Amino acid sequence: MAKAYQEIKPEQASDAPKKEQVATMFNHIAGRYDFMNRFLSMGIDKGWRRRAIKELEGLQIDHLLDVATGTGDFALQALTLKPNHITGIDISEGMLEVGRKKIRSRNLHKKITLQLGDSENILFADNSFDAVTVAFGVRNFQELDLGLAEIFRVLKPDGKLVVLEFSRPKKFPVKHLYGFYFNYILPLWGKLLGGSSAAYSYLPASVLAFPEGEVFLQYMQEVGFRQLLCKPLSFRICSIYTGTK
Repeated sequence: MAKAYQEIKPEQASDAPKKEQVATMFNHIAGRYDFMNRFLSMGIDKGWRRRAIKELEGLQIDHLLDVATGTGDFALQALTLKPNHITGIDISEGMLEVGRKKIRSRNLHKKITLQLGDSENILFADNSFDAVTVAFGVRNFQELDLGLAEIFRVLKPDGKLVVLEFSRPKKFPVKHLYGFYFNYILPLWGKLLGGSSAAYSYLPASVLAFPEGEVFLQYMQEVGFRQLLCKPLSFRICSIYTGTK
């Protein structure tokens, strides 16, 4: 039986698997994605990423894997950790190409590599990475437990996973303002500026269905992660999840 997060897809009427639909959706909006992110989040997403990166400060990180890297924003910000190399993987070639252009324009192609890759079948050997990050991507996994198990597999012993993901505010008035913005304002602006109301309608639906908080930590624990923590940010608009192999 499908779990709630698996049933939420960009095109509910389509029989195509969620993973395939997500890749198609992001390929379609790739050229406008960075602008829409900044505009719709009012730039707050950069601060959230900085907070997530702080979870890895003080660790010796030679090689970092950024899963669901998109256009490489998190990978670029993670350079502050001074790793030897960052590898980003994503199922959307369109998003990756936008990211590669940014990396080339900054002459950082020797530090960051972006490549097509699936979170549920990561094409790297066991114990390959000192840390793994996922920013606003786990809710798009078709099989959440399989994706987390693959991340656990490629992490080195004592390696750390940091996940940044939207969550759901619980208290008035943030809960109601958040719901109104996500369900009405965001899809409208997505259609007007991004050319895709479906993509920005999928976002609130996928957030609503995502097993957040303690439930997500349980998913992490079941595949082997320990030292689990959940840190809500900005009135629980998003959360940082951490775990160690």
